[in-house]
Amino acid sequence: MAILVDKASRVVVQGITGREGSFHTERMLAAGTTVVAGTSPKKAGQTIAGVPVFGDVAAAVAATGADVAVQFVPASAAAAALLEAAQAGVKVAVCVTEGIPVHDMMPVVAAFERRGVRLVGPNCPGLVSVGGANVGIMPADIFAPGPVGIVSRSGTLTYQIVNELTQAGLGQTTVVGMGGDPVHGVGFLDCLALFEADPATCAVVLIGEIGGDDEERAAVYVHEQMSTPVIAYIAGFSAPPGKTMGHAGAIVSGGRGTAAAKAEALVAAGVPVAHRPDEVPGLVHAALKA
Repeated sequence: MAILVDKASRVVVQGITGREGSFHTERMLAAGTTVVAGTSPKKAGQTIAGVPVFGDVAAAVAATGADVAVQFVPASAAAAALLEAAQAGVKVAVCVTEGIPVHDMMPVVAAFERRGVRLVGPNCPGLVSVGGANVGIMPADIFAPGPVGIVSRSGTLTYQIVNELTQAGLGQTTVVGMGGDPVHGVGFLDCLALFEADPATCAVVLIGEIGGDDEERAAVYVHEQMSTPVIAYIAGFSAPPGKTMGHAGAIVSGGRGTAAAKAEALVAAGVPVAHRPDEVPGLVHAALKA
């Protein structure tokens, strides 16, 4: 099984005619994703890699039954494009775009919550249901089917730890790159709940980093709500306070949001915390054997 997307998902690519949109459309198709439509207001009627282009998401959904949107549009147009996708009736929207102002995202996240639409991102690599759908920019060749679910704030660390797990013979069910912006869609709590309800997911890897309190809240949820074992890796133990590391969400302020504090909360909740990415497979193996 999978969470958020699966083999039946029908994907519409917003901004399909741009350089990034066309490139990743071909890559998603090669990975076996069912990409049924793209959008470009000025290029409706064209095709990209055999995928029909529509003027807007509503037209694409009406013609093809698309239920997942992935966005490759500039930051200045991203909020409007996300609202367009939600209003068109998709179930999940993935926003790869980075650099969207926080004040633009606040009403978008609220609108998605009102409509019951799942938002992944922004500033994220997307999500992969292994063997089902690859929606976003994650490289398909590092994944293998298996029992491990992953949710991550960091794109690069996602790739590294997925590869470590695959090389160790530990395949994945679904991998969610939730993004690291301070205002975003699905987070650790959403994904942990979905993985807990997924009978195919036998262990979960949580990849966190400095900034905010998402990991601390996840620790409480794991302790109180989960029977599925969770393993964590937290990046940023050497990050200096007050300095943004990588993106806007990864900042320690006033002594809060440190890697040490997050690791302490997770360990107190019974979650093993790896100190290096290559330690994750061993901790997963131990959790699965317990």
